[in-house]
Amino acid sequence: MIENKNWSSRLFNAANQTLLILISLITIIPFIHVLAVSFSDENAIIDRKFVLFPVDFSLDAFRYIFSTDTVFTSLINTILITVVGTFVNILLTSLMAYPLARKDLPLRSTILFLVTFTMLFGGGIVPTFLIVKWLGLLNSYWSLIIPTAISAFNLIVLKNFFQQLPESLEESAKIDGCHDYGILFRIVIPLSMPALTTFSLFYAVAHWNSFFQAILYVNDSSKWPIQVLLRQIVLLSQGGIGDSVATTNVMYTLPDTVKTAVIVVATVPILCVYPFLQKHFAKGVMLGSVKG
Repeated sequence: MIENKNWSSRLFNAANQTLLILISLITIIPFIHVLAVSFSDENAIIDRKFVLFPVDFSLDAFRYIFSTDTVFTSLINTILITVVGTFVNILLTSLMAYPLARKDLPLRSTILFLVTFTMLFGGGIVPTFLIVKWLGLLNSYWSLIIPTAISAFNLIVLKNFFQQLPESLEESAKIDGCHDYGILFRIVIPLSMPALTTFSLFYAVAHWNSFFQAILYVNDSSKWPIQVLLRQIVLLSQGGIGDSVATTNVMYTLPDTVKTAVIVVATVPILCVYPFLQKHFAKGVMLGSVKG
């Protein structure tokens, strides 16, 4: 009986590992292909539809996209929006999650209901655009930060994590004369770094990959994030990489090497963040997800 159990267990593990390897390959191979094409010669890629290694190694595609300041400016815009936006997200989410974690907060249930309601129903594109316009945020970086300042899901999970902290810590701090903001910033937040790091990663990736809001709210090409510029190059195949208004009316397809080079430039920076946050991410992703 034990031998049959061990045999079935080994068979299950082998099948599970095989499946995970196949899924990993399906995920990784497209990125390797994009990376290989970006470092290949244009003429060599024309005859080869699919490659996994650079063909006639060349940096011409990267020289082309950095021949003007357009890609570099868009990259700086994206970094600025991601850093400032993530800071605003974490600050406002913490400031709202902490009082909601206290059961003596007046109208706590009503506020939680309204927060949950926003996860199911939204105002829509047109009402949101009108609000952003009425606030005077159009054509500014804040139009990409303020409307998504707090994620309802992240707020609820962080609130649940704050509730798991011992109440004795807060009581001891109050006895020592610490006020509510002091308790939050000196005790609660330092103890919540794994959870805050995880949510920072979620917010940062969302800001980095966001392009639809920029299309709606930002008309000035000098303020475009890298994802909008990537859309212009890959999907629209504009005749240049600058402002679409300034380009000529002649349309032609950019080489695949240029398109993939822009994809690499737009993807690699945010990928480099994961190794530094991995140890916090593995621990913090489950925090606050059990206790309601």
